Amino acid sequence: MVGRMHTVDVIREKLTAALAPTELVIEDDSGRHRGHKGSGGGGHYLVRVVSDRFAGLGPVARHRLVYQALSNEMGGSVHALALTTLTPEEAAPR
Repeated sequence: MVGRMHTVDVIREKLTAALAPTELVIEDDSGRHRGHKGSGGGGHYLVRVVSDRFAGLGPVARHRLVYQALSNEMGGSVHALALTTLTPEEAAPR
C-alpha cells in the first residue's frame, strides 16, 4: 500500500505541474484488479482532471497530455488510467 500511495503522490505532482488543474481527483482502483493478467504489478487509477489546458482539445488530445505528463510511470508503477478530462466550464454545475 505504501508504494500505491507514493504513486498517487507522483501522479498528483506531475499532473499539477503539467496541467495546473483547478480540480484533480485520483483514486487507487488497484484492489479491484488484483491478478489482472498483464498488469506487471502496476496500479490502476481513476483520475478526474479539470484544467484550462483542455480548452479547444478533443478527448484524445486531452488524454495525450495526461499520458505525456505520466510517461515515466506508464507501464511501470501505473498499468491503467481511467480518465475524465474536463475544462472548468464543462465541470461547472448546470
